Amino acid sequence: MSFNTVNINQQMTYFDGHTEVWLFGYGSLIYKADFPYIERRPASIRHWVRRFWQGSHDHRGTPEAPGRVVTLIPQPGAVCVGMAYLITPEALGHLDVREKNGYLRFVTELSLDDGLRSDGLVYIATEENAAFLGAASEREIARHIAQSAGPSGPNRDYLLHLAEALRQMDADDPHVFEIERELAELIKHSNG
Repeated sequence: MSFNTVNINQQMTYFDGHTEVWLFGYGSLIYKADFPYIERRPASIRHWVRRFWQGSHDHRGTPEAPGRVVTLIPQPGAVCVGMAYLITPEALGHLDVREKNGYLRFVTELSLDDGLRSDGLVYIATEENAAFLGAASEREIARHIAQSAGPSGPNRDYLLHLAEALRQMDADDPHVFEIERELAELIKHSNG
């Protein structure tokens, strides 16, 4: 699959005819909502975990030196905490471009903070996409992030903003927090 998924995503018809759609964000969409929305609420989805396994050629890296950003990986019984946005279909054009680097639209059941469940939309970069980097140790991922930057800024800012947003939500994510700890160690040793 190509790096650019805009055309593929525009062919998704599941939510055609809807005037409002819930969007689930689990990475930068938690803390950076650069699109219009009607409502914003903490939410979760089941059977997925957040992993820094996706390459970023367009935001936190370059085509020659991609950064690392999160995607979702299936894991039975897991719960991924994030942010849900009630949007109109008009917002999808902007989101398709923002998430074009390998992310596809999927339908998921999400649970809002009050227990309400609803079908929603989530962008996931599967291992079939050309930008998928795959598994690595948290230390290797931290090293990669420490060296990466792109048009949206240093890759480390993405990690640090995500970790802070998860803390503010009281969400425990050992993968993200371990990478943050490893990055802090790298910075400490490089400054020491």
